[in-house]
Amino acid sequence: QVQLIESGGGLVQAGGSLRITCTVSGRTISPYGMGWFRQAPGKEREFVAAINWSGDNTNYADSVKGRFTVSRDNAKNTVYLQMNTLKPEDTAVYYCAATGTGWAAARSINYSYWGQGTQVTVSS
Repeated sequence: QVQLIESGGGLVQAGGSLRITCTVSGRTISPYGMGWFRQAPGKEREFVAAINWSGDNTNYADSVKGRFTVSRDNAKNTVYLQMNTLKPEDTAVYYCAATGTGWAAARSINYSYWGQGTQVTVSS
């Protein structure tokens, strides 16, 4: 059984940084594209960032481009999202997901496995 577990969320002031982590168990992540999505209260879930299976291709939402960096360590079965210059509008539950396509996919429909999410709150 594949499990994705996010960690590292919390409360941070605007302008600050946070790194959230997705640890996968039950299957090696090597063939999988990995993505990050987020959902704020009252809003639909939206794409944040993704990385392809080998780590040499990334994809970002315009709202986070230049501030967030997605990376992966296949040996550790772990994916990271480094978030810098955080804004109050980044406040959301952040979800990690895995896609068997291997791509840095932006559409949630491509993802088969999802974590439970970690809360990120940015205060103004």
